[in-house]
Amino acid sequence: INAARTVAGEAPWYPGRELAYLGVMVDDLVTRGTSEPYRMFTSRAEYRLLLREDNADLRLTELARGMGLVDEPRWQRFCVKRELLEREQARLDAVRLPPEAVERVNQGGELRQPLSQGNTLASLLRRPDISYQQLMALPGTGPGVTDAEVIEQLEIAARYSGYVERQHREIERLRRNESLALPADIDFSQVHGLSHEAAQKLTDHRPATLGQAGRIDGITPAALSLLLVYLRKHGQALKRTA
Repeated sequence: INAARTVAGEAPWYPGRELAYLGVMVDDLVTRGTSEPYRMFTSRAEYRLLLREDNADLRLTELARGMGLVDEPRWQRFCVKRELLEREQARLDAVRLPPEAVERVNQGGELRQPLSQGNTLASLLRRPDISYQQLMALPGTGPGVTDAEVIEQLEIAARYSGYVERQHREIERLRRNESLALPADIDFSQVHGLSHEAAQKLTDHRPATLGQAGRIDGITPAALSLLLVYLRKHGQALKRTA
């Protein structure tokens, strides 16, 4: 890919850690190195909830299209699926379960906890005891979609929505704070949750910014998040480098 982009006079492309497991592997090998054969475990990816099999097309198809790797028929199929998914997700977010549906479910006693008035369909889909098909079978909730892949993605997105939103916020926060200055006298051993190994490496290297800390072998994005929380909690003057 990058050979073709270079010939075309375009900048090279590299997947980020939040975009693909390939990005995790490349970043680990380039910035952290390895003293033994590298094994790609999901635990190496701090954003693994974003790197799911079901959403690979949503993450990568548009990028691949921009690089000439996706033909027109495949692109059109993807666009139809994405539009259907977004439209149905918007409907689930907006539609509330009608009173007659709430009464019917509660009388049936099929759920662990009774439903309350005013719930959106999206909030109900987050419950582990309600599937999309069960939800669409209730009065006033349909018609829904029939595409199996879309239904699967809707259910997964609902179940993990809180965690996924938190990871998106963490990614954006780390991007914003790449040039955040670290106080010269910071005691890394006092950062709650930071491993002894990570604290020792930070003490040995004394990075000047959060970005520099992230490029130290063994310092993960999770460790950077702990550093950021520590600085804010202790009221350090957070200044950005020029």
